Amino acid sequence: MIRAGGPRVAAAAAVRAWARGRAGAAGVSSAPTAPTGSPAAPEPRREKLLLPALPRSPVLRACSVPVPPHRSPVQAWVESLRHHDDERRGLTDLHPDVFAVRPRLDILHTVAMWQKNFKRISYAKVKTRAEVRGGGRKPWRQKGSGRARHGSIRSPLWQGGGIAHGPRGPTSYYYMLPMKVRVLGLKVALTVKLMQDDLHIVDSLEIPTADPQYLLDLAQYRRWGHSILIVDVNEMPENIGTAVAGLKTINLIPALGLNVHSMLKHETLVLTLDTVTFLEKKLLWHDTRYSPLYPFSMPYSDFP
Repeated sequence: MIRAGGPRVAAAAAVRAWARGRAGAAGVSSAPTAPTGSPAAPEPRREKLLLPALPRSPVLRACSVPVPPHRSPVQAWVESLRHHDDERRGLTDLHPDVFAVRPRLDILHTVAMWQKNFKRISYAKVKTRAEVRGGGRKPWRQKGSGRARHGSIRSPLWQGGGIAHGPRGPTSYYYMLPMKVRVLGLKVALTVKLMQDDLHIVDSLEIPTADPQYLLDLAQYRRWGHSILIVDVNEMPENIGTAVAGLKTINLIPALGLNVHSMLKHETLVLTLDTVTFLEKKLLWHDTRYSPLYPFSMPYSDFP
């Protein structure tokens, strides 16, 4: 007895059987043929090739102030004063708006001359004809002598007389540059020192001995020149303070006293990592500040 729909079911079953046969034939043909009676040899294990990890850049300090996206920080080596050969302990990032500005020599000259003159007081003073002793009477009569007419021997025309339009000290030459110009002068000086390889960054001012000869030998070994300015924002260690006290060519100043004249006067500038962070925050604050610097008695609301 034939069921209803029998030919359709049989055809579908035949198609499925044909598909299974094709799959099985493909699997048998693709598999490697092993000799009868011997177990199949295991495939060799493929080990992944592990590449050595690339060393990370030894950046010991990043910029304390965000760098604009269109600029990249400049880098400098971090040295140590503990040993002569300890010159490259790592790298430090320096903000480009402080250590990589346009070298404006006119700004350097303007700030240097301002530092030289704004505290200058001239005490030069000369006497006028009223202050010179003598000359109270007329040297000769007005007419009839044939000589030029004069009324006093202390006139500026006479030798030993008073001085006309001479200096009347004390005279102050005080004037003040805009704060933006003074800040730009510090940035340009730091940039010039870095570009000329005269700026060195150290991790700290710790030295193993208080002997001044150690600093002299260290400066000679690293070719730092004849005059060195060392700047730190923290309290100076005892050893380096004692060593520098007896030297004329190596000076210590706090970070708040750093100025253009001192940087140009010394051949080499040495900054600590904390000093670099301090300078970046202070100098970049002037680029975005909104409160005026006057009057000075009132506190700054946005002071860093």
